[in-house]
Amino acid sequence: TSPFVPARAAAHVRPEAPTLSMATCASIGCSPVSAASSPSARRATVSTRSATGVKRLSPVGVGSFGKPAAALSRLRGNTVVVRAADAEGALDPEEIEMDAEERMDKSIKSIQENFNTVRTGRANPSILDRIEVEYYGAMTPLKTIANATTPDAQTIVIQPFDKSAINNIERAIMMSDLGLTPGNDGNVIRLNIPQLTSERRKDLAKLVSKLGEDGKVALRNVRRDAMKSIGKLKEISEDEIKTLEESIDKLTAGYVKQVDELIKKKEDEVKQV
Repeated sequence: TSPFVPARAAAHVRPEAPTLSMATCASIGCSPVSAASSPSARRATVSTRSATGVKRLSPVGVGSFGKPAAALSRLRGNTVVVRAADAEGALDPEEIEMDAEERMDKSIKSIQENFNTVRTGRANPSILDRIEVEYYGAMTPLKTIANATTPDAQTIVIQPFDKSAINNIERAIMMSDLGLTPGNDGNVIRLNIPQLTSERRKDLAKLVSKLGEDGKVALRNVRRDAMKSIGKLKEISEDEIKTLEESIDKLTAGYVKQVDELIKKKEDEVKQV
């Protein structure tokens, strides 16, 4: 139990991250409690039990429902904020929106990482990101045991941090789906990136499109979950529910647009001769 939170109140504080400093709590009028530093934590509430039940202090933060931005600037950064939930653990409207935004951000990052592994006609060290090498008995990501550079548009040079691993790196590349033949001179490994044939470019463009559509499905799943959570909200007006649903739809549309832009950019790279 935190020394700063009464024993009767501690049971209603969700310890999810480091504790708020006493100085910060003094400025917002709460006891130091656990917090969440993710983008989903733009609000802060502290629940304490009194003789008559649970008392919920005023939320602090910013979001679509107009909370003061100044509070956000104090609580983002090194000092984190409390997850916005009531005594029963139910999410509040802003928490639903922030959680959806956080998950959609992660989906975009995953799409970008997948696109980076698609080989184009130009040398790009990112195509090695999925390769794992047996290193001292354990499968290890290549990028953690070697440095990859591109001295020219058609060559990737791999410099192992430990030269004893060079043969295992060569073997891992040959066994991968890259379709490249590594050149090993005992010190570094060179990969010559051949120009893509017209047929191969079409196949890769289709792959990019599929990866993009998979990403859109992930975004729609996040939207679906958010709408389900909105449907469970209590003590909120129909106008507020409609506003929140529109906000989620607008958020989803924005991320889908980002995916379309990423697809076009990657397809252009693949088609470039």
